[in-house]
Amino acid sequence: MSNVLPFKKPAVKPKGLCQHGFHRWKILQKQKFDVHEGKLITVYECERCGEKKVKAQ
Repeated sequence: MSNVLPFKKPAVKPKGLCQHGFHRWKILQKQKFDVHEGKLITVYECERCGEKKVKAQ
């Protein structure tokens, strides 16, 4: 008999999602004022997966 190697099924990767935190950020709202903190904030959105982050300036 010959040696038969079992094959693994390829992992299905969802398309358009960012892997290992490599996002492509774009500015969603350039300047917005936060009343509670008293600072300008910028809202970023990832072009690939749609995740959002907020950064205070």
